[in-house]
Order: sequence, then structure tokens, then C-alpha cells
Amino acid sequence: MKKVLLIGTISYCLMSSPVFAQEIDAEYNNKIKEYTTDSRFLPASVMNVVDHPTIPSPLKHFGEIIGSPGVMHNTSKIYEYYQLLAEKSPHLQIKQVETTEEGRPIYVVIIGNDDSMEKLDIYKNHLNRLADPRITTPSEAETILESAKPVYYLNGGMHSTEMGSPEMLMELAYRLVTSEEKTIKQIRDNVIVLINPVSEPDGRDKLVDWYYRYSKTRTEWDDGYPRSAPYWGKYVFHDNNRDGLQVSQAITKGIFSIFYEWHPTVMLDLHESVPLLYISTGTGPYNEQIDPVTIGEWQVMANHDITTLAAQGMPGAFTWAFYDGWWPGYGIWVANNHNSNGRFYETFGNAGANTYMRDLSNQKYAGDPATTREWYRPDPPTERVYWSARNNVNYMQAGVLASLTYAAQNAEQLLRNFYQKGVNSIRKGKEDSPKAFVIPADQKDPVMAAYLVNQLRAQAIEVHEAESGEYVVLLDQPYRNLAVTLLTEQKYPKEAKFPPYDDIAWTLGYLYGVEVQPKDSVEYEISSLKKVDSDVNYEGEISGSGNSYFIHYQAQNTVLPALYWIREQSKNAEIRVIKSEFVIDQDTLNVGSMMIKGISSSQAGELGKKFGLDLIRSSSAPESDKTHAVQLPRVAIYHTWFNTQDEGWSRYTFEQRGIPYTSIDKDDLKAGNLNSKFDVILVPRSRGTASDFIHGIDSRFGPMPYTKTDQFPSHGFPDSSPDITGGPGFLGIENLKNFVDAGGVVIALDNSTVMVAETGITRDLEPYTASGLFHPGSVVTVKAKKSNHPVLYGFPETFSIFRGNGPLYQVDLAKRGMMLLQYGTKPLKDEEPYTGEIMGMAKAESKQEEKAEAGKEPAYVRSGMVRNEQTIIGQGSIFNVPVGKGRIIAFTFDPLHRYLNHHDAPLVWNTLINWNDLGD
Repeated sequence: MKKVLLIGTISYCLMSSPVFAQEIDAEYNNKIKEYTTDSRFLPASVMNVVDHPTIPSPLKHFGEIIGSPGVMHNTSKIYEYYQLLAEKSPHLQIKQVETTEEGRPIYVVIIGNDDSMEKLDIYKNHLNRLADPRITTPSEAETILESAKPVYYLNGGMHSTEMGSPEMLMELAYRLVTSEEKTIKQIRDNVIVLINPVSEPDGRDKLVDWYYRYSKTRTEWDDGYPRSAPYWGKYVFHDNNRDGLQVSQAITKGIFSIFYEWHPTVMLDLHESVPLLYISTGTGPYNEQIDPVTIGEWQVMANHDITTLAAQGMPGAFTWAFYDGWWPGYGIWVANNHNSNGRFYETFGNAGANTYMRDLSNQKYAGDPATTREWYRPDPPTERVYWSARNNVNYMQAGVLASLTYAAQNAEQLLRNFYQKGVNSIRKGKEDSPKAFVIPADQKDPVMAAYLVNQLRAQAIEVHEAESGEYVVLLDQPYRNLAVTLLTEQKYPKEAKFPPYDDIAWTLGYLYGVEVQPKDSVEYEISSLKKVDSDVNYEGEISGSGNSYFIHYQAQNTVLPALYWIREQSKNAEIRVIKSEFVIDQDTLNVGSMMIKGISSSQAGELGKKFGLDLIRSSSAPESDKTHAVQLPRVAIYHTWFNTQDEGWSRYTFEQRGIPYTSIDKDDLKAGNLNSKFDVILVPRSRGTASDFIHGIDSRFGPMPYTKTDQFPSHGFPDSSPDITGGPGFLGIENLKNFVDAGGVVIALDNSTVMVAETGITRDLEPYTASGLFHPGSVVTVKAKKSNHPVLYGFPETFSIFRGNGPLYQVDLAKRGMMLLQYGTKPLKDEEPYTGEIMGMAKAESKQEEKAEAGKEPAYVRSGMVRNEQTIIGQGSIFNVPVGKGRIIAFTFDPLHRYLNHHDAPLVWNTLINWNDLGD
């Protein structure tokens, strides 16, 4: 191995700096040059990797440098290297913060100088004090600022096909602990660097196996070959970066755990997609509750990074034109939501370590081609780029080094901004309206009210309990802005120039079906409020006496799992749904309420506590012809192999609720005989056309096993197949139709209605195009067409649901009875009563009485934004389509969206409870 003794000056970025005598690894540097496809892609800042005498570089440890062609490392190898660095260097520590759904560890790596590493608890306490101005006066903050250090958190490997960051971060860590170059030493001395090497380890291992099993042999980028394994995490695919409001997956829990322990001043999430390096600021509209100080930091830091790369001659770095900055549920937005600064990069990537010719000629962002010179992209790339894994490492690492340098040189200002944002939040809580939110005690689903309290606490929002039982969120607290954004309606501007990047509404009261009241004044004695210090849990109560138990049904989320639990506890238990209002003493039970017989009083007590259900005990009983027996269904959840995103959310929801199911795929449909195994088949939302549902992944790439082997141990989970190419084919679709004909029920959600409506399983649903309709994820008003239909049990005539840009269908007027629920409250034109003259009848007989409207029609959009909403009002949102002896229940929205819209989920639970009594 050649070594060079370098004494003198290394120049890069915007500065030059003398260094101590260090041996530079000439072989490492030569390989960087060799694997970089263009000298313009080779910044000085990534050169001069030190050949340390006791700390092994990636080259020494792995035998190849980072970014070598054809080389990707799985999590065990990555973690092994960090463990080695921790053993060899006093400037690095590694500790586990979480465990994934499949049992892999999630680690955080801590890097700093001797002072930092010896006093980590002191520096963490400094940031904890600055995070809450209520416990830290301005003068105390000034004292802390004299010695505090910013914490800069780098998050890698969130999206598993974006494979470069877990590689780059290993080289960066080695550089940060070994180099004595002035700017690196400045970073090490002035900043505590946190690295989450692989935030989604389950997906990382699947994709590394996929790369070696399939992708490594590909020579053309645009050959149509699947670049990804069908699964990343156990449940969640690309949406693992849409879990920041739910905090449901291990990846998010790990990120939140790191944030709450350290209060990082800046967080940078390392992604890969657009050419050549996007540095986030966003086109806007920005989230209305983000402090302007944070928005200013986005701009300053992005332009600093772009300037630093430009000074090194690197083309293709840009900002602004990629996303908006509105949705607060990205993983890294834990920083923006909590007075820190959350940023992300998008580096150009090849989903592996191959080198490809990439064509940029058809790529556009914010309406401009990716190759044009703009104010936000002063040095664009050419239309063709020959791109390697090492290019990716160079760009990402040069950007990170630039940003770390900014933090090191502006440490006090970043920390001062962090403290000031907390001050601003508390001031707004005292001066602006609302000043508090109240969650009343009397809720139709008290379990969901408790869940809302717990979710607010998961966001570090303080909640108090009043003596009268309601929960109170006082807004003179550091995270006031987040509380406001979560609990109020969103008003996305209709005139926004560019389409939103994601969902645009998330009002938790609407999504959870919980009443939340904003208050312009605090109506409590503060001393009487008790801070909630642990998760709350609603336990149901039993009233009355008698041999039967009744559930007053209001579409509570826990009823269906409670019914499955009853079946497990007592095979002789009888459960009946009441099909008309039923009066017990002073209680009037809704249509859809339930009568339970054959359980003991102790079982009833456990039922109420376990599922948060109030039970009424009575000896009264409705007439038998006004009830129907509950026969709990055998449920299958179908997944395609070409898009598993939303079926993962459905599986997660079923498991969280305790609803049993069987996962099936194309092979099960082709095998047929479905009625012998299942009563209901749920088809979660899946992107694709009718052809995709029939034919699946192109069979010309097959056979393509997704099975666990000794060589590829991460594959075959959570499902496996000897060949994931091809779909169910026409035979599978015919077998699904036979299932419905024979009495089965298919529930199709959102775009998966294509599978039943456009493949011939039913011909009653005709695709409808609403001219000019733009319907990003928003909370909107719907109205029941058949209020007492079992699918709508527990819901009022008019309520809200969450809907995105899903498909629409229509049925002939003669079949309009299939429409159970409509969008908006006004009928379609052909449903409006005729009020004109009727020839052949006397005028008196033909005159129609006009019904006076009772009150003002509710607005269609409750939270979010819809353009040309008049084109969807009156159209069907849920259809009940008879096919033979069975039913198709077609939802033109997703009631199981990302484990967020819990208020809508009981529409699915109703279908399962009443699957054999869905009527006309």
C-alpha cells in the first residue's frame, strides 16, 4: 500500500488550512479518483483520506473503499465497522436505541473531541435546558450558550433503495475521528455529531440481498427490471417517512428516541433521487406553524452548502424546486416540529453500486427541466450523466461536510435560534388564540380520546387532566406550534403554484373521531389541573342488571376485536346485531348496537376494561326478527407483489386492533377454492392499472424467487414466493369472481377498486372522470344515502372522512341504490326531484312540493384543499354491489390510510361484523 506524507496545506471548500503531519492513504485516494466518472464530480473535501496507524479505514477493514463498484454492505458489516471504530478511537461511541420489527438493532453513533465525549451528559443537559425556556431564564441561557455545543444529527438509510448514505457515513465517520485537517478538527471540537447509520435496518438487509441476487448483473438503468425487493420493513415501505404523526414503526421510534435524548440543533436526512444533489428548502407553501427562524435557517444553510460545492467546481446542486414544506409527518420533521432545524438531501443514486448512463432529458422539477440553469440551480448537469456509486458518495459527503462546517462556525447562533424558538412558542401561547384545547370527557369513542392524549404526549406536547375528567392542552409551552398544527384545520391555499408533495390535512380530531374544542381563554384554575405523566387508558363501565349485555354502538374502533375476543373466551357466547333502535330504561341504543349473551360477569368486566367499552346489563331483548346473529368472518388480506405499501398498513392496523387475518397473494387466487378458506377478502389500496392487477410484475424477468436462503437470509419475509413475477392472471380473477358469486365478500379500497371494477368481476361500476378535480389528501364531508345500512352503523347521516386522489365510479340511476355514501351533501343532478309540469296530469297533481333546507349545508372541505370540488359532490364514496350470492364493498377512498384516519376504519369493521347481512 502506497503512503504519502503530507505536510503543508490542503485547500477545499471556501477555506485553506495548515495541517499536522499525517500520512495520506494514496491507494484510497487513487481509488476515489478511479471510481469517480468525471473530475467535476470530485471535490477536494473528500480527498486526502488519512492512513491512520491504529484506526482502520474502510479500505483496510473491507478490502475496498466506500463507493467501490459492485460493493454494498449489510447492517451486520456496517455495525461491525462502527464497533471497531469505537474500540480504536476515543472520539466515537455507539449505542443501541431501538429494535426493529424483525429484531435488528438500530444504533446511534456519537462523534466528538475528547471534551465532548467526556462530558456528553453535560452537553445533553445544556440542550435540554435550552429546549424549555420555562426552566431557563434569558440570563441563564446566555451562560449556557458560552459553553454549549450544537448537536448535528445525520440520518441514513431511511428509504432502502437509496443505498448510498449507509456507505458514505462509514467513510465520513472515519474521516471525522482521524483527520487533523483544520475544518475537520473544527467540526470535531465545536459540534457533537450523531449518526444513525441505517435507520431502517430490515429494509437495508433486504435490499443488499436483492442487489446481490438480482440488480448487480443489470447493465442498463431503464430496462424495466424491479430495482427493489417487494418489502422493506415488516409493514411499511416508502411510507416509513410518513410515520412522524403516528410514531408507529420502529424506525420512527428510533428517530424520536434520539431526538428526545439529545435535542439536536440540526437534523439532516440523507435521501437519494433527483440529479445531482437537492438541498431542501421547498417551494412552499410552508407549514403555517413553523417558526420563521427555522425557515430562515433552511435558506441560509442550503445556500451555504450550494456555494461550498460550487466553490469546488461541482455542478448540479440545487434547492427550492422539489417539495413544498407543508406536511409535518416526515421522520426528520421531529426537528422542525420541536424548535430545531430539520433538513434533507436528495443525492442522485443508482439503487446499488452499479455505474449507469442516466438520461435526465425528461426530468422536471417545479416545471423546469432538470438540466436548465435557474436561480435555484446555477450550474445544471448535462442531459446525459454517467453515474457511479462513488459519485454519489462524493456529492453526499461534500454536502454534509459543508453543512457540518457551517454548524461548527455558527454554533452559537444555531443554539441561540433554538432557544429563541421556544421563547417564541411560549409567547404565542400566552398572547395568541387559541390559548388552550379541551378534549371533553364525553366522547362517542373514549378509547380514541385516550389515544389522542397519548399521541400528543408522544410528540412531547404537555397535556393536563381536569378534575371533571376532560383533558386540557395549555398552549404556553415550548411545542405550542405543533399542538396547534395537530389540532386545528389545515387551509392549504388553492392558488398554490405547484401541487402539494403529500397529504395536506392531518387534523387529529377529525382523523380520530374525537371532539376537540379550541379555547380563547383558560377556564381552569391552573393549580387544579394535573399533568398527565403516563399514557392514559379508558376502562369501560357496566351499568344495569340482567342476563344480557348490550354495547351502545357508535362506531367504536375496539368493538370488532372485542367480538373476536368473546369468541375466544366462550364458544357458546351469542352475539346479535340490533337492526333498529332499542330502548333499555333511559338508554336508546343506536341501530347496529349489539346484544351479548353467554358470557360471565367476570368476562364482561374484563371485556370492558380490555377494550374500553361501556356495557349495559339488562334482561330485555329486542324481537329476534329485528336482529341478526354475528358470524365472525375468516378474513384474508390480499397483496400484490408489485406494490405492497398500503397492504402493509392494513396488516399493521389489523394486528394493532387484534383482528385475525390470513395474508394471500396471486398464487392463492390462482389456486382457487377460496370460499372453503375465507368469507371476506380485503384488497388494500395498491397503485396500478387493471393490467397490473391481472399480470403483475413482467414475467419476462421471471422466475424471480423471493425466498429465504442461506445466501439471501433476509428474503422471504413477511411473505415469500418462488416467483413474484406474473399476477393472478385471468384464472385468478375468475376465481375471485367465483368467490363472490358463491357468497363471499370482497372489500376493495381506493385504487384497488380497479381490480373488481375494471377486470370484469363486476360490470356495474363505471369509471368516472371528474373534470379538473384535484383532491390531495384532505378531510371532506360525506353523506349517507342509506343511513341504516350495516356498513354505516354507528355513523351519523353527515360526517367527515379522509380522501386523496383516488378513483371514482358511477352507477346507472336505476342502480343508484348501490351507493351507500356520497361525497358532499347535495345529490347528483339526475337525483334532484322534478318540479316542472307533467303532461297528461292536472297541474295540481303534478306540482312538487319543494322541501325547505334545514340550516346551512356543511362545507365539502373541512381540512385541506380541493380544486373543482363541484365535480365530485354527489358522486359515490362507498358502493355495495351484489355479485351472485356475494357482495363487493367498494371504497373510493382508503379508510385504513397510514394508520392515521382511525375515524374511518369502522366502516371496514362494520363490513366485517355484518358481512353476511349486507342487504340490498
